[in-house]
Formats: sequence, C-alpha cells, structure tokens
Amino acid sequence: MTPSIFDAEHLLFTPATADADAIPVIYAFPNEYTVGITSLGYQIVWATLATRGDLQVSRLFTDLHEPLPGEPELLGFSVSWELDYVNILGLLESLDIPIRASSRQESYPLIFGGGPVLTANPEPFADFFDVILLGDGENLLGEFVDGYQQVRKAGRLQQLRHLATIPGVYVPSLYEVTYHSPEGAIASIHPIDSDIPETVAKQTYRGNVLSTSSVVTEKAAWPDIFMVEVVRSCPEMCRFCLASYLTLPFRTASLEHSLIPAIERGLQVTRRIGLLGASVTQHPEFNQLLDYLNQPQFEDVRLSIASVRTNTVTPELAQTLASRGTKSLTIAIESGSERVRKIVNKKLENQEITQAAVNAKAGGLTGLKLYGMSGVPGEEMEDLEATVQLLQSLKKSAPGLRLTFGCSTFVPKAHTPFQWFGVNPQAEKRLKKLQKELGKSGIEFRPESYNWSVIQALISRGDRRLSSLLELVRHYGETLGSYRRAFKELRGTLPDLDFYVHENWESTQILPWNHILGPLPVTTLQKHLAEATSYFPTAEKIMSPVS
Repeated sequence: MTPSIFDAEHLLFTPATADADAIPVIYAFPNEYTVGITSLGYQIVWATLATRGDLQVSRLFTDLHEPLPGEPELLGFSVSWELDYVNILGLLESLDIPIRASSRQESYPLIFGGGPVLTANPEPFADFFDVILLGDGENLLGEFVDGYQQVRKAGRLQQLRHLATIPGVYVPSLYEVTYHSPEGAIASIHPIDSDIPETVAKQTYRGNVLSTSSVVTEKAAWPDIFMVEVVRSCPEMCRFCLASYLTLPFRTASLEHSLIPAIERGLQVTRRIGLLGASVTQHPEFNQLLDYLNQPQFEDVRLSIASVRTNTVTPELAQTLASRGTKSLTIAIESGSERVRKIVNKKLENQEITQAAVNAKAGGLTGLKLYGMSGVPGEEMEDLEATVQLLQSLKKSAPGLRLTFGCSTFVPKAHTPFQWFGVNPQAEKRLKKLQKELGKSGIEFRPESYNWSVIQALISRGDRRLSSLLELVRHYGETLGSYRRAFKELRGTLPDLDFYVHENWESTQILPWNHILGPLPVTTLQKHLAEATSYFPTAEKIMSPVS
C-alpha cells in the first residue's frame, strides 16, 4: 500500500462509519490506480458502497490497495476494457481465490462485476464471475446489496438463487448453454430450472440527476479533474454504436438540479471541469450551461468537453473552450462518404463538417480531431476516397487548423443492429491506404490497431467457450498470434477465430447474449439492420445477414 497516493484524494462524499457486523467488501478496478480512479463509473460505485454503514469497503487496484479484509464476503470488479480480464484473473490469484466460479467453495467471497463490457456481453467472462450486474448501478447496486443481506448466512447456492430473482442480477451458473456441436453455433440458452428467470433485463436509471465525481486527485490520469455527466446515451443511434443502443433512452441532467450544483461543488476543490457524455452539446440547455460557465468568476477554470455533435460546433462554443485552456475539439464523422453515413445512420452532411472546421478556427481553437471508421459493412473503395477528399477540402477551408484523423476498424457490438456482421478482413489494407493518401496531404493519421480490433470483436461476440481460450492466452501474451495459438491448441472444443470475428451471422441465429435483454427488442434491431442494408451495393446485399 502507498498511503501518500490516497492522501492526495479530495473526497466529495462522506464515507459511513461501518457497523460492527458490516459486510467486508473489496471493490476492485483491474488496472493501475491512476486509470481506475479516473473512471467515473468506478468512483460512483465506490462512493455508493462506502456510504452504506452495513458495508466495510476496501479498494483494490493492480498496483496498490487499501487494507484488505482477511475474509471478504463480496469482491467486485468494475470492467470497462475487454483486455483487463487478464488483471481480473491475476488479482483473484493474488488473493488465493480460484478464477473459475465452479471451483469456489463456501469459504470464498462472491465475485461480482459490472460495467459496460459485462453489460454488453458477459458470456466470455461468465465462468469467472458468480454474479454480474447488468446496466445502470444507481438502483441496481443497492438492490443487489440488500438482496445479499437477506441471504448472508445462507449457503452459496441459496445465495445465488436468491440473487438471481433480482431484476438486472445475472448468475451465469444458473443458465445452461448447449451447442449444435463443439465447434458449432449455440443451440439453446435456458435457466437450469423454472425458479430462475428465462431472461435478465439490463437495468436503466431514468432520473435527471446524473453522475459526478466523488473524488478529485492529482494522481488521476486526468489530474485534478471534476467530471460531470451532462447526458447519458445518444439520440443519434448510429447503427454500430454500443454507447447509444445499449444505454437508451437518451437522458439529460437537469441544469438547475444536477449540473450547476455539481459544478459548484467541484469548484470548491479544483479549477478543472470535464463535461462528459456521448453527445454533450445536444443537451437541450447546453447554451444556458455555456452562458453559466462564461461568467467572469470562472475565467480561470479549465474546461474539457467530450466528443460533440458536429453541427453544434459554433464559433461561440469554440471561443469558450479556447479561453478555458482547450486547444482542440473532437468530432465523429465516421466517413467522408454520404452513402456510408446513411448506412450507419450518421445524420450529417459534408457541408456541416466543413462549417464545424471553419467555426473551430474562427473561435480560436488550433486543432480539430476527427474520428472515422474503416471496414463499415457496405463500404467500398470509393468511400475511402471520399474520406480523403473531405479531409483535403477541410484543410483548404480552414487553413492553419491542425487536422488529426483517428480511424478504427468496424467492430460488431451486442445489442446493436450491426451485431450480426463480422469484421471486414480487408479493413487493415484500407487503413494503410488511408495512411498513405492522408500522409501525402500532411494530415495526421492515427489508426487504431487492426489486430486489437480483431481481439475486441472476438470478445464482443464471444460465448462461454472462450473462457478456456482466455486462460491460455493470458500466459502467452496479449497478441493476435497468442490468440491464434490458443485456438489451435483448443481445436475441436470451440469454433475457430473466423466464426467469432469475420463471419456474418444469420439474423435468426441464437446469439451468446440472447437471454440478456437490452433496451430494444431484436425485432427492432432487425428493422434497423434492414434499413442499413438498403444502402448496400447489390453484391453485398446478397451476403448480408438479412438476405
């Protein structure tokens, strides 16, 4: 333990004094402290647990921890990045806890987890967790703890069966998955008996007071920042986007009852504010929030803002950010091709992108970061050329503005209309083409690793059979070659890499997360999929999941 790091924390909540018979809990983030303490989700769950007198909570990171209980009853993980599973397994072993739930006897704590990775598709990790919390934690977390209190003295199986009756609490061991063959698709997913719910629904918090930092520290990855969640979800519903579809409906924080009081609290301990959300500038009172922050007493406040909707970039917004220490703005354009943007439901015209660049420069910003995607279903080579042409035209329209184009490979995500598509194996070549063409124009190109995208797709579409693979890979190293080696060793016990990553799945296929209910029914996702494929070239329509 390194007390000095914890001593640097400014708490914005008052931890409760634990009761004499409080439940000993370890709440972990499977990465280093500087990463974990920067996660707003981790902060909020920790504060929620720590303000309960019936819990005695200790924090655990990969590099340091608070004093840990000798016999914890609950051990929780906040999971926000797929490859952190390696650290989850490592932390369990460091505590002498079996990594597989089936090997844990009565004396071991219940291992629970939550966060966007587990909510989207918990199945690759299902064998490692006793309990998985699906969705927003505002109400779910308290219901889970209350439910555990009711069966605290019971046996492990009785505890799990009781917890499985709480909406949003998923107990993987109480569901049986069968396959058409060891290397085939899923045949069925059913609870082990009629007392267990057939499906588990992701829980949604519908209040208008959203999350804010519970701690501010100079040791965070973003030092001394106070984070304020302005909106949750996104109204645009780009068809590949997990941040939109999984978190529906779009919710906004009340300006009067949430945003302004939160900012006032934060400014008591720091002069750096971060406005978070997938589409911050689409808050209906965003201009009023901007006016509030433009008051003279906030002149020394450094303001950071998450990615904004392109057509909301005004000279006034750019000027406010420039005067508050921000040098560049981030917008997502996905592609320079109008047709591809129609496929993904990105409601955006090229002229709006151009105007955003002009406004950013006019407001005093020195840089514009644009994000796009390669290998989008239905994309053709001329669509890449359209992206290059758009970026070249932006350079002419806003001379002197530093342009950066970050580009990822399309990765299918659960609960989105594109969950049935595989990764385009040509995406890597297309990234290299973009790099070559944009380099000639002096535009900085930042591609995301194609190999990482393959691994991400494997985990985002994986089923329970991957648990053995993940255990193997952990000892080989986190490279695509390690995954291929593990698939080779496990041949005959699970499908090959291409099945999970590159194949288009039938829209009627049983998916690994079929028993996990997201915000929208599958029939709606299929309708959105059909709308997307209506813009496909004729040859690709034949190969689509709805053909």
